[in-house]
Amino acid sequence: MTLKALLSVLLGLATVTACANTSSARQPAQAAEPTPRAESRTELTPQILYQFLLGEIAAQRGELTLASEAFIDLANKTRDARIAQRATEIAIFARKPAQALKAAQLWVEREPDSSRARQTYVSLLLSAGRLSEARPHLEWLIKQSGRPVGEAFLQLPNILLRHQDKPAVLSLMSELAAAYPSVPEASFALAQVAWHAGQSERALAAANEALRLKPGWEAVALFQGQILQRRGDDQAVGYWRDFLSRHPDAREVRLALARQLARMSRFAEARAEFEILHAQDPAQAEVVVSLGLLALQMNDLDAAERHFKAALDAEMGEADRIRLYLGQVAEGRRQFEQALEWYLSVPEGRHYTDARMRAAVLLGKLGRIEEGRRVLAELTAEGEAERVQIIQAEAQMLREAKDYAGVFELLTRALETMPDSPELLYDRAMAAERLNRLDVLEQDLRRLIALKPDHAHAYNALGYTLADRTDRLKEAIELLEKALKLAPDDPFILDSMGWALFKSGRLDAAIDYLRRAFALRPDPEIAAHLGEALWVRGDRDEARRIWQGSLREHPDNESLRETVGRLMP
Repeated sequence: MTLKALLSVLLGLATVTACANTSSARQPAQAAEPTPRAESRTELTPQILYQFLLGEIAAQRGELTLASEAFIDLANKTRDARIAQRATEIAIFARKPAQALKAAQLWVEREPDSSRARQTYVSLLLSAGRLSEARPHLEWLIKQSGRPVGEAFLQLPNILLRHQDKPAVLSLMSELAAAYPSVPEASFALAQVAWHAGQSERALAAANEALRLKPGWEAVALFQGQILQRRGDDQAVGYWRDFLSRHPDAREVRLALARQLARMSRFAEARAEFEILHAQDPAQAEVVVSLGLLALQMNDLDAAERHFKAALDAEMGEADRIRLYLGQVAEGRRQFEQALEWYLSVPEGRHYTDARMRAAVLLGKLGRIEEGRRVLAELTAEGEAERVQIIQAEAQMLREAKDYAGVFELLTRALETMPDSPELLYDRAMAAERLNRLDVLEQDLRRLIALKPDHAHAYNALGYTLADRTDRLKEAIELLEKALKLAPDDPFILDSMGWALFKSGRLDAAIDYLRRAFALRPDPEIAAHLGEALWVRGDRDEARRIWQGSLREHPDNESLRETVGRLMP
């Protein structure tokens, strides 16, 4: 409590309404029927002043038990609403729920028209499991809180969901909402409570009723989409698309749909939704930056640069983050010196380490290894996770310089001090594959799987290697089946399964997997695999089209060039 507030309460005590005799002040009151405000006044006695200051000083010193006891006693003596409020607050901080409940009861008695007092008392009653006692106060909050009934209903889920007995809360919420059948907020509140009680069908029914009463209500549509998302991402997408067909100006729903499509890697569809949002409001920073990111993901570098520069010029979002993205655009164009300028222009702050690591990797691509190492040496790792990232950046720098033995040696040294780092185990396994050390690759990946049984890419890497480099095809397919169970729509795992099936001679099944992978991500190595499977099956014109299209986008990809050179000399 500030000095100003303290003086206000002290001066107010001199004329506060209170119970005249102390013995009656100690009698318990009934929660459901607040007692009327008394008319007598009390004086600010030295004892009251002393006890008030004692409580405040104890609270300031962190002696909350002493402070709570002092204020509870003072509240009972003075019967003052402000003292009762302070006693409630201190008791809550002191984790004295029984004392807080008694003080809050007194607070409501002395200030029966206070919504804050009622809400606090209800919360404490719910925490104590006294749901039936809370009901009359909830009814008061709905009817007489000084707010519209709908607004009051919107506050109820936050209050009620503190109670652990979800079915009992749902029953109470149903009864409260039933008294207001024409209030959409009542149905929405019921939907939220039903959802938290595990009653998804009832939640959807209540949400639909809220939308019937108030068509186009975006908050309810967002909530309903989140419920449907638990049944599958496509259900949420379908619902939001249908909602937008009827309410095309619902920006929050469209934004949720665009984000969801991006998370599902449906980048073209996400981009289309963000374009609509951009046309509606060209100055919205998140939309402009998201359009840049989607264009970058789809390798539309001109559009990505246009959006990022527009965001930077208009000071939309974090300038440092946008500089990082512009570096990625330049790097995608193989304008390495320009990319370096962007990365090195990022000042110290949130994105500094990431930008410096990207700069080091790029220096490795340019063969400037020592310069890259100096950039990394200037970084200070904050914790083991960041330390691992810096080691990974150095390994990537050496990989770009094609120093695979150097990569393997660096990661081996790092694993001596961090033997159970999943990231370093995975990276060394990939380095071992380059050196034909398949024994180390298998050892590291099996160790990684033991540490993280849900690491889909560990299963994938081991399965793919066994299929590509050994005759252990049955084992490879079993590993890839596990990977697909963990990440069924991952394009690289689909590609690995397609390749393993191709090596097993199952051409039609292989091409099905490879087509799915290529549709999700037109990666040059997936293009190489799909083209080879088609070529072997006799679909050579289609194979040529896929290879030629991928070579235009990725002329330097080694795997793609090797495949095309081997099959189309």
